[in-house]
Amino acid sequence: MERFKGKNIIITGASGGIGAEIARLCAERGANLVLLARSIDKLENLKKKLEGQYRVRVYVYKLDVSDTDQIQEVFKKICEEIGRVDVLINNAGFGIFREAHEATIDEMKGMFNVNVIGLMVCTRMVLPKMREQRSGHIINIASQAGKIATPKSSVYAATKHAVLGYTNSLRMELADYNVYVTAVNPGPIATNFFQIADEKGTYVKNVKRIMLQPEYVAKKVVDKIFTPAREINLPRWMNAGSIIYTLFPRLFERLGKKAFNQK
Repeated sequence: MERFKGKNIIITGASGGIGAEIARLCAERGANLVLLARSIDKLENLKKKLEGQYRVRVYVYKLDVSDTDQIQEVFKKICEEIGRVDVLINNAGFGIFREAHEATIDEMKGMFNVNVIGLMVCTRMVLPKMREQRSGHIINIASQAGKIATPKSSVYAATKHAVLGYTNSLRMELADYNVYVTAVNPGPIATNFFQIADEKGTYVKNVKRIMLQPEYVAKKVVDKIFTPAREINLPRWMNAGSIIYTLFPRLFERLGKKAFNQK
C-alpha cells in the first residue's frame, strides 16, 4: 500500500470495466489518478466517488484515443498540471469480430487507431518524463488474442500482436532507465467490450462460463504495479495454450479448431 501513496497514475479507457476498477483499487491504496475516456460524464461521477471515499486527487479529461492531436494536447495539459508521471496504464481499446472479408476499411482503421497508434502516442507523451525521472511503469492491456489468433478476429488479433511487439521492444529500451514495462494478456472479460465486438451475442454465450470478472483482472494488474513483471497472463491455463501453440502451431490449430470457432 505504501508504494502507491502520492503517486500519479494515468489510466485510459477509465470510464468503465477494468479501467474503472483499476482506478478504484489504486485510489484505495492512496494513489492520485488521471482518468481519461470519451465519456466525461462517467468520469466526473467516478471522480466524485473516488475523491469522496478515498481522499485522493482525481483529474479527469475527455479523450478520444483515436485522435492523435487530442492525445498530444491533453497529455501536455496533464504533465503541466500534475508534474511527475509515475504510471501509465493503456487500457483503452475495442474490437469487432468479423471474418477478414467482412471487416470494413473504417473498422480496420478504427481498431488500429485506438488499439495501436493511440496506445503508442499516449506512451510517447510520457516517455521523456519517465526517462528524465529514471523511474516509472507503463502497463499495456493487450490480450491473449495477441498470442493466439482465432477466426473472426483477424484485425483485432493483429492489433494485439502489434501491442505485444511494441511492448517487448519498449521494455528493452527502458531497461537502463529503471522504467518497468508490462503487458497484460487476459482472456475474455465480462465487460461491455462485447456490446460492440459481439453484436449477435454468440461468443459471449459460448464462453460465458470461462469469462473473467473485471474485479479479478484489475486486482492482478494493480498488485503488479511498481514491480518488474514482464507479463500478466490470465487465466493461466489459457497462457499455457499459447506456449504450446508457439511450439506446435500446426498441431494446435488442427486439434483446437472447434474451440477456436466460438464466435
